[in-house]
Amino acid sequence: MNNSPSIALLVCHFGVYPWYLQYFIHSCKFNPTIDFYIITDTVEPIPHKPDNVKIVYHTLDSFKLKASEKLGFDVGIITSNNKVADFKPAFSFLFSEITASYDFWGYTDLDIIFGNIRDFMTDEVLNHDVISGRHDGIYGKFCLFRNSPKTQTLFMQSRDYRQIFSRPQKFYFDGCNVLLDKDKNASILDFADGLQSMTFVVKKAQTEGKVSAFFDFLGLAGLMALSNGVYWNKGVLMYKNEFECMYCDLSQYYAICQDKKVADFLPDEFGFGLTLSNS
Repeated sequence: MNNSPSIALLVCHFGVYPWYLQYFIHSCKFNPTIDFYIITDTVEPIPHKPDNVKIVYHTLDSFKLKASEKLGFDVGIITSNNKVADFKPAFSFLFSEITASYDFWGYTDLDIIFGNIRDFMTDEVLNHDVISGRHDGIYGKFCLFRNSPKTQTLFMQSRDYRQIFSRPQKFYFDGCNVLLDKDKNASILDFADGLQSMTFVVKKAQTEGKVSAFFDFLGLAGLMALSNGVYWNKGVLMYKNEFECMYCDLSQYYAICQDKKVADFLPDEFGFGLTLSNS
């Protein structure tokens, strides 16, 4: 019997599923103690979908209506999945009927392949209110929140959330909208006059002692990581046969990949390099 805190990860995706969906689904299968919710208008069945991947049907129009009603102002300008990403920090507020029974809720994306999430979400890590998959801020590809009224509405601590939700452009509200790596001594709190993303909100709340937050680089991103060798084996993700990782962000790879097709049934072992290999 699993006595670990329960976790739900939510994804919104409207329109046809991306060609690489099966890699995400396959990695979910090997995380059976975590539930993944795909909120979508796609009725196409997902082959080999495990029981812990759950489909919640919403059209983009019904999502906009739900968000407008719950938030109390019109968000009718949403036209793409890129813009929907700005709403990730509000997912538990918008979909409380999904997250109500879980100890933690969070958001992720379909262009991620997970390793063994529980290897990294230890009791010590889950002792925090907010958990990010990056060391330098909130990560839009993986972020967890302790399920409480405080974290459900934490996004409202940004003075700009209404403006962000009401305008058509993407603001990267789910992560960080400032390039901090240009100045290693910079802090997101130095940019209080700019649009306040969730990184700003959480860092400020952490500084004020209102939330406890955990930041660590738990995975891999970018083409350089792939060129150095990534191997997935029955739910365990290894980098260069030396380090176990919780996730691999393949968004850059998928964008340039020439062979945009996936085998009908994925093996339990495969590697990544300059090309995606199924053997």
